[in-house]
Amino acid sequence: MNSRNIRTAQLLRRSALAFALASSLGGAGTVMAQSTTGSIFGEAAPGSTIQVSGSTGVNREVAVGQDGRYRIGNLPLGSYTVNVVQNGSVVDSRKNVGLTVGAGSEVSFTGAAQAASAQSLESVTVTANSLPPIDVSAVDSRTVVTSEQLARLPLGRNAESIALLAPGAVTGSGDFGRVVSFGGAGVSENAYYINGFNTSDPLRNLGGVSLPYGAIDQQEIYTGGYSAMYGRSDGGVISQVGKRGTNDWHFGAQVLWEPKFARSTLGSQYFPDGNLPAGYEYTSPELAGTIYRNRQDNTQWTRVISGYVGGPLIKDKLYMFVAAETEKTDGTSTTTAITNPNANNHYEYNLPKYYAKLDWNINDSNIVELTGIRSVVEQSGRYYDYNYDTRTSGDFLGSYPNTTKVASKYGILKYTSYITDDLTFSATYGKSHTDDIVRNPGDNGVDPYIDRPDLQDPAVTGGNLITNGNTTTTKNAPDANSKTHGLRADLEWQLGDHRLTGGIDNMKFSGHNEGQATTGPGYYFRYRKAGDPTVDLVPALGVGPAGGDGYYVAKRIFSTTTSMSVDQKAYYLEDKWQIVDKVLLTAGIRNDKFTNYNNFGKSYVDSGNQWAPRLGASWDVFGDSSLKIYGNLGRYYLALPNSVAIRGASSSTFTDEYFTYTGITANGTPTGLTPLGPGPVSSNGEYGQANDPKAITATNLKSQYQDEAILGFDKTLGTEWVTGAKFTMRRLQAAIDDVCDTGKIADKLTAQGIDPDSVTIPGCVIFNPGKSNNFSLANVDGSGRTDVKMSKDDWGFTQGAKRKYYALDLYLQHPFDGKWFARIDYTFAKSYGNTEGQVKSDIGQNDISKTQDWDAAELMIHSNGLLANDRKHQLKAYGSYQVTPEWLVSGNLRLTSGAPKSCLGYFGPDDIDPIGYNSSYHSCGGQLYAPGDQRLPWVKQLDLAVEYRPSYFDHKLAFGLQVFNVSNERKPLLEDYTYEDDRFTVSNTYGAGIYYQTPRFARLTATYDF
Repeated sequence: MNSRNIRTAQLLRRSALAFALASSLGGAGTVMAQSTTGSIFGEAAPGSTIQVSGSTGVNREVAVGQDGRYRIGNLPLGSYTVNVVQNGSVVDSRKNVGLTVGAGSEVSFTGAAQAASAQSLESVTVTANSLPPIDVSAVDSRTVVTSEQLARLPLGRNAESIALLAPGAVTGSGDFGRVVSFGGAGVSENAYYINGFNTSDPLRNLGGVSLPYGAIDQQEIYTGGYSAMYGRSDGGVISQVGKRGTNDWHFGAQVLWEPKFARSTLGSQYFPDGNLPAGYEYTSPELAGTIYRNRQDNTQWTRVISGYVGGPLIKDKLYMFVAAETEKTDGTSTTTAITNPNANNHYEYNLPKYYAKLDWNINDSNIVELTGIRSVVEQSGRYYDYNYDTRTSGDFLGSYPNTTKVASKYGILKYTSYITDDLTFSATYGKSHTDDIVRNPGDNGVDPYIDRPDLQDPAVTGGNLITNGNTTTTKNAPDANSKTHGLRADLEWQLGDHRLTGGIDNMKFSGHNEGQATTGPGYYFRYRKAGDPTVDLVPALGVGPAGGDGYYVAKRIFSTTTSMSVDQKAYYLEDKWQIVDKVLLTAGIRNDKFTNYNNFGKSYVDSGNQWAPRLGASWDVFGDSSLKIYGNLGRYYLALPNSVAIRGASSSTFTDEYFTYTGITANGTPTGLTPLGPGPVSSNGEYGQANDPKAITATNLKSQYQDEAILGFDKTLGTEWVTGAKFTMRRLQAAIDDVCDTGKIADKLTAQGIDPDSVTIPGCVIFNPGKSNNFSLANVDGSGRTDVKMSKDDWGFTQGAKRKYYALDLYLQHPFDGKWFARIDYTFAKSYGNTEGQVKSDIGQNDISKTQDWDAAELMIHSNGLLANDRKHQLKAYGSYQVTPEWLVSGNLRLTSGAPKSCLGYFGPDDIDPIGYNSSYHSCGGQLYAPGDQRLPWVKQLDLAVEYRPSYFDHKLAFGLQVFNVSNERKPLLEDYTYEDDRFTVSNTYGAGIYYQTPRFARLTATYDF
């Protein structure tokens, strides 16, 4: 227990749940995801009045009920003074009461007689950190990290690094950027919020916008069990609340430097050289065991400059807070030995962020908040020649990697009205605009990209690699962008032993010219060599053998640019009912409706009404907040993001055309072409044709949804420690993906006596794997439509979509007592099934809900196993210790078992390709291989920090040193799991590491806060 006035210590150990839902419902307040406020509750003499006065000018006053309880909710975060008033005079007071977002701060007072004799009210201090550490009114699973903790701990300066402090949260695949998986869910199944408004990636829902690090007041990380007020996530929620101005002016600045000389490197990486099964050989046997990627000199430096200022424009009325942060990174990265070009990429990242907030206290009953956010992530570079034979760098090649820029702007307006002591209304409206730029300065629109020039026929090239200055395959439209706008409104009503909350939660997402197009003339060339020149390359698509020495080339066209939109609407009702003093019941119901539209504004998904019940309970066993037992049951629906229209509801082209060749021009274009097949072929039937929005989606499609059950307890150990355990079970009830073996629809129609040529059958359709799905197909003669019902068996699947997760979380915590705090979490978990979710991590596929899984029954044979985000064991420990008033030390440790490995090859002992998907089956070396049959190695990450605040500067100036990955671990986080380039021909890069732990580096900081 933190230091506090002795005469209040005993009283504050009384049942917090007995205070819950004050005025017969008074308690720690509604605990909710995406909340931006907190509450104050407690006990005082009946008939007295409680006044609160905040650092942000908010003043509230409520009467204490006849049962001696009170509650004041929906308070903006800040520091508060709480007074007891009797007969017009203040008889007792608590100062410096801090709030925790979404939770309650308990402030109770002794009897009126004792209070009246109190003389030195200034000496009484209560803070949120020193309050009872068990919130007995909470039925959810969440972690709250405050700005004070962020200032102490060695962390990455982003929302995801903070989120990894939460139990059960693990890093996602680097193919998707900086993402996190919660509770075994896919990395696209999370939600991001700033000041109560959704800031998730508006296109694919992969990640989201976050605040400048120094502008974060508190960050909530929800891992389950949240209120019916919120939805559209079956993974986790990252919700940030930004700082705001107070009645005192504050300003500060920080300079951060991660120097190149203090950064280690990964070193050189070599092609795998394993013992292959009999009859198999590498594509290029001479590469096995040779250098694959040089990283010896690959290092970087980072500089961050940030500042803030906040204070009253009009004292007690109008406040401002402004923060800015500019981050720049320069570094060098060498491409692999088989990448075109062989080069050193001298790259540069620029990440400016800006945050501004105005708070207007119109009067004591009405508050307006206005937030503005600007976030930019920009990457560019230049290629310099690198010679792998001599390991030397050369001159600028005149070519470039892609320049990418994601620039987001958000405006958020919130209004809160305290209509009466028992009735509160709030509304939040926001808008955003995101530019999505991907271009290449070296793309002249003429030269095609040349993929794998090392596999060009040496009889044609004389052993020289023939290529050009085009270094990339895809680009975005120059005006690609996304927009969002949304409104939520909530009404909270205190009614006896019940607190009723209801409202709406609506969002609109739209995308313009998103997707990708092929650079150069609109196509590129993929040079390859067949392992057996006499075997058909893609028999399922009519592509014959390469012949000769096996050298051939494929001309690829890839175009998916389109526009789209999605409406997400919801309304809810929730009741927090204080059944008895020790038992609190939370019951809620939420209705979600999702509608997706294609580029013509036609609906292709309309979920209809989806009812999500939520039920939670908390039992304060001994009535003194020393032991809480709680549980939660809930259903969570997940919307399809805008990107589902790409390669789905809108036109797309993805074709390969196969040739042999007799010559190659100076820019790498093959000549003397002899076709090996019928022309352009597409395993998914993507030939640029217009899609019928009524046909490409099952008419009875169910949204992805998951059921969750949680049971846990929290227990104090004396006055210094808290411990607890929680069991979580999640089960995916419905998933969405696409199936491309639509010849099976023709088979079903034939069996029903219908000519399949009489209807138009799409190349791929969106469905619920394992469910019976109904499709409506347009009749060719224009006479109407034909309905067909496809079962799991009709597609040839032996089982439906399955994802199950269970976890046991154990923790031990020492809350901050003015000198030190620490927390240890251990999680034992298992995530298994045949469906990761909306993405496919083992091949980095971000086609949301349109992965290659479920495209055909053959791809799902032996697919059941451990899922990509499974981590059997997780140990997390973090904390800080104030050695002296001038010196602070802190640390953060994560120890995690390795991710499951996968292996995708041709199928069975004969290495066949039954559906033309090449090396995509759960079979390697002639043997079936289930995901997770092997694991990557354990990952250890230890980060340490020390800070010095000299007393000469009144502790306002600080110098810090943070060292990340102290033991310089460099374990692989993801490997190449594609086994073969051709039948019986093992890829030289199979098993090669793609993403690794960041090697050891140091961060130097200088900070001044006034």
